Amino acid sequence: MKEIKVAIVQMNVFPGRPEKNIARASSFLEEACKNGAQVAILPELWLSGYVLNRVQDFASPLGEGYFQEVAALARKYSIYLIGSTLEEKDGRFYNTATIFSPEGELLGAYRKIHLYAPMDETKFLSPGDETPIFSLPWGKTALAICYDLRFPELFRLYTLKGAEIIFIPAHWPQKRIAHWRLLLRARAVENQLFVVGCNRTKNEFGGWSGAYSPLGEAIAEGGKDEEVLLASLNMEEVSWLREKFPALKDRRPEIYALI
Repeated sequence: MKEIKVAIVQMNVFPGRPEKNIARASSFLEEACKNGAQVAILPELWLSGYVLNRVQDFASPLGEGYFQEVAALARKYSIYLIGSTLEEKDGRFYNTATIFSPEGELLGAYRKIHLYAPMDETKFLSPGDETPIFSLPWGKTALAICYDLRFPELFRLYTLKGAEIIFIPAHWPQKRIAHWRLLLRARAVENQLFVVGCNRTKNEFGGWSGAYSPLGEAIAEGGKDEEVLLASLNMEEVSWLREKFPALKDRRPEIYALI
């Protein structure tokens, strides 16, 4: 799969109303599939919203509870589906991004490493400590979540592990939307890979989701109000650029490895 068509669903999220959020996501995924999307990404905590004081009501082990609803959406629309959901594991709670196959199979999960204290993540959630790479039909894929975007070390690590594309569900506020737009593009340029960010929109959240090429070009970029964006990504651009301009080979890890 050398080229993929990605739907970025920057929907509004209704806190504490999973049934309504699932119904809205379903309608947007139907639209995306009619337009030929093979992969779709939803915002951070799109199903429950940030009602972390009720985390026990919405979190479940991978493959159970609301994760089954996500798998059902992937199956219904025969699409690779990415998004972030609350997970419970061994008595701890996580903000976990997942990838489900068009058959509803869980292909990968990433637990948010950098928790954001102003939204009570450090109070109610545990941080992840793994940086997995997933080999998918279009190439090596990694996940990050919202606040992770401010930590370039994570993205460089993914790159050194072979990542060719990174998907980022987010709940990024409007008042710092310039940072979101800048950092998405920067992470793509400095690591010579595709970056796809899906933000929540409406109310105090900023939208401006987008897909960026290894050269930092905006393949698709929304404003605050669009709800479904489509981007066609030619995955061969990653290897082409890394061969043509091999900046990553000029790293000096012996100088800054301990930073």
